[in-house]
Amino acid sequence: MTEVKFRGDLGANSDSLFKALSDGTRRALLEYLVREGEQNVVALTAVAGVSQPMVSRHMGKLKRAGLVTARRTGRETWFAARTKGLGPVVQWMAIYGALWSQRFTPMEHAGD
Repeated sequence: MTEVKFRGDLGANSDSLFKALSDGTRRALLEYLVREGEQNVVALTAVAGVSQPMVSRHMGKLKRAGLVTARRTGRETWFAARTKGLGPVVQWMAIYGALWSQRFTPMEHAGD
């Protein structure tokens, strides 16, 4: 089977990005970091509603997707949202948002 490259295809890295964002807990953790700034795992666990090992696992996936950065201070790991991490998603949405808008506009006016 031949793989077709589309204009909006952002490559293999975008797959990990979309997979990371597919989980509600990860989206909530990322949103919390965006709103509140850098947090350690203890603080993230307190707001996540899941265990510390699960938070660490989620944060690892967000880090691999390029959505957060991590730094160690002693025994603590601190995470921060990576501001450019969502760039590929925004780019993809802009391309496909315009495409779908072009497709739906004629359909919406077809009954006029």
